Amino acid sequence: MTDPTASRLLPADVLRLGASGLLTRPTRALLSALGIAIGIAAMIAVVGISTSSQARLAAQLDTLGTNLLEASQGQDLFGEKTPLPLTTLGSAARVDGVESVASTGLVADTGVYRSAAVPEGETGGIAVRTASSGLLDVLGTDLAAGIWFTDGTASYPTVVLGSAAAEALGVSRPGQHVLVGKTEHLVIGVLEPSPLASDVDRSALIGERDAEVLTGAAVPPSAVYLRVDDERVDEVRELIAPTIRPDAPSEVSVARPSDALAARQAADQAFTGLLVGLGSVALLVGGIGVANTMVISVLERRREIGLRRALGATKAHVRDQFLAEALLLSLLGGVGGIVLGLAVTAVFAASRGWPLAVPPAVLGAGLGATLLIGAIAGLWPAVRAARTPRTEALQS
Repeated sequence: MTDPTASRLLPADVLRLGASGLLTRPTRALLSALGIAIGIAAMIAVVGISTSSQARLAAQLDTLGTNLLEASQGQDLFGEKTPLPLTTLGSAARVDGVESVASTGLVADTGVYRSAAVPEGETGGIAVRTASSGLLDVLGTDLAAGIWFTDGTASYPTVVLGSAAAEALGVSRPGQHVLVGKTEHLVIGVLEPSPLASDVDRSALIGERDAEVLTGAAVPPSAVYLRVDDERVDEVRELIAPTIRPDAPSEVSVARPSDALAARQAADQAFTGLLVGLGSVALLVGGIGVANTMVISVLERRREIGLRRALGATKAHVRDQFLAEALLLSLLGGVGGIVLGLAVTAVFAASRGWPLAVPPAVLGAGLGATLLIGAIAGLWPAVRAARTPRTEALQS
């Protein structure tokens, strides 16, 4: 039977004693908790920023679709780019499974300049390309300002600038003029970024008939974009090259632009794993700080330990008290770290226009890791405190 006179300590009493031990030394407790908080905040922020970035990429893929294919100029045996036939667009449209097509064509030896004062050849990497009428619908790109080509404007010296091209030229709105070659063109539109067609971002787009006037001949397509049936992407991908160039299908390059976004997502996940590892090191350092704080606390409170033992406290009571202090100290750091990590993630995501996406499991794992670190860090000091002889402690 249980001795009715034996000393008892309820869980609520253990928590109260652990909290009082921290409140008597608040500065030391906060500094120790800060070490834990930094480690947890680093882990939460790293995972949160990565998952927010991945959420943004996933949203882009959902919006833009993964059924876009791009057929472009390949290379011959000598490593030279081979032109696509003028009939490329019509040939590609006839492939079973293709829903819509559009093309761009590089206008060779033609630059775009902000004004005649810019030396010839200093184009800043901006290319001049033709654009078919359905390009925006196929790419899923929107206009930031202005309008797209119509049958009328495509025949006149008008230009639509990709987002990067507009920034480089210092053009923020339609109605301004730029030089395409030596001909002044009216800017009628500026595009939003095109994640699936980076070449379009860095291009000044003109109408196909306008390009014929500039060059004196029809400009062949350099890239053809195809929206295909979601269930037949791989099948259509195999048919595009031999359809466009039955004489030399190996000289046509066929790619799936969304694969680049998917690869970026995979790279982000790998990099996140590395950074989480670094955050774990910071958390370990915080745990060592907790252990150090608890060892010092035991040494400073030997008389308190001896007095409690003399008044009837058992070794288990003393052990539980100091273990509770370590757990509360770690919990304080863990909660502070989660709040700090969420705040950093929210600010960073908002600055990039990303959705805030922090998995609840990550928050739970962070708090669980904090308590585990606290338990491990506080166990030895708690056991040491419990084993302190009462007579020796009272003489300290």
